[in-house]
Amino acid sequence: MFLSLFAFTFLGFFLLSFLFSFTLQIHYDFNKSSTTHGPPSYPILGCLISFYKNRHRILDWYTDLLSNSPTKTIVVHRLGSRRIVVTANPTNIEYMLKTRFNNFPKGKPFTEILGDLLGCGIFNVDGDLWSTQRKLASHEFSTKSLREFVVKTLEDEVNHRLIPLLESASECNKVLDLQEILRRFAFDSICRVSLGTDPCCLDLSRPVPPIVKAFDTASEISAMRSVAPMFLVWKIKRALSIGSEKKLKEAIALVHGHVLEIIRTKRQNLEESRDLLSRLLQAGHDEEVVRDMVISFIMAGRDTTSSALTWLFWLLSMHPDKKEAIVNEVNHVLDNGKKVLDFEALKELRFLHACLCESMRLYPPVVWDSKHAATNDILPDGTKVSKGDRVTYFPYGMGRMEELWGKDRFEFKPDRWFDEPGGDGGDLKYVSPYKYPVFQAGPRVCLGKEMAFLQMKFVVAEILMRFEFKPVCEDQPVFLPLLTAHMAGGFKVLARKRNGRGESTTEV
Repeated sequence: MFLSLFAFTFLGFFLLSFLFSFTLQIHYDFNKSSTTHGPPSYPILGCLISFYKNRHRILDWYTDLLSNSPTKTIVVHRLGSRRIVVTANPTNIEYMLKTRFNNFPKGKPFTEILGDLLGCGIFNVDGDLWSTQRKLASHEFSTKSLREFVVKTLEDEVNHRLIPLLESASECNKVLDLQEILRRFAFDSICRVSLGTDPCCLDLSRPVPPIVKAFDTASEISAMRSVAPMFLVWKIKRALSIGSEKKLKEAIALVHGHVLEIIRTKRQNLEESRDLLSRLLQAGHDEEVVRDMVISFIMAGRDTTSSALTWLFWLLSMHPDKKEAIVNEVNHVLDNGKKVLDFEALKELRFLHACLCESMRLYPPVVWDSKHAATNDILPDGTKVSKGDRVTYFPYGMGRMEELWGKDRFEFKPDRWFDEPGGDGGDLKYVSPYKYPVFQAGPRVCLGKEMAFLQMKFVVAEILMRFEFKPVCEDQPVFLPLLTAHMAGGFKVLARKRNGRGESTTEV
């Protein structure tokens, strides 16, 4: 019996050793003959080993691989999934997002990942359903009345909630998580604009509303699906309703139920409302379509702007000269308080606009986006794409490419966004959206881009004229890519007041 067991074990070990050696040889021959670049890949396993070794630095790992590729494109083979083409090549990106737009839809593999949460919302569909929602949303976002409603909501939220909260923290010398405060602010604002409801998240004396926690849970677990080394794992967990997929199911049920309840209540008071939800209901769409659309807008409007603002405030704390330049610009545009910060004044804040662009170049709220090839194709750099392949463009890595931004690409330099060096009073220069695809580009370019800049510029200008922040921790913060990127652990700061002209009055 013992000899039989020993023989069986030895035979198994021999077969495994032979298979491993054979795999290594195939891997060597495959890489030797391949013209594509990417992580080390093995038959069957794909790049699972490399993926595991670099799991704590995924973004920088991909950036390094792309930087070393002559075409700025790599091919990734992952266990249990189709081949993935990742590119940081602007010509490829224009081809995907514009030239061959119809051949690169989001595709079923992507819509499966977010489908449970976003349903048939505009960010998660293709074809006629996307086109119909796009036209409707484009019309609503372009109306003057909605823009005025957004500005009025911003003014109220900033002046009556955000500023008093910061003043109280400053007087008490209380440490704040600025990222959390900005997320609460963004959630309040987007709910008031999109749903016409007020969750009052900036009232710190109240517990966080369950809907906020549900949104957080749903977005985080959905993001984990997209980066899973093996897609089959989350699909099995979903089928069995266990682990993280059970939590996701519960969170989505809460989100969907909450929004549907608001929709049914809103139908009774449509004539009194100016929010986006009322406009969609007046257009005659059914409840589920409207539900999915507003959930998409809430997800995008909350997390992207709060992420961009968090990283900008951190960068400004590291570059006080840039912070003072913004304060001086605001003082100049407002003629030292003689004018108000309205829509026209916000358009004149060019240096602040450049700072936001530069911050999002280094720390884009959405680090990558994927499409799936509908038919066989060839990218402009010669990379072959097969039907069903996932093709991903990578804004995070692109912001760190020397070929695109020069040797000073890792530096925070807002001046690079102006036609003339210095940038004072000059014009912002045109930068191709395919070189800087932070807001996507082509037919699916972000509809809320101008509204996002409006909100961010208003918040930054109002805050910097009254406060400045000192980070509690001096360590380099960690950039955490979920559906929308966050600062791991939050951004803990102490606030100090300024006087009416933006000068410091107290020490932290």
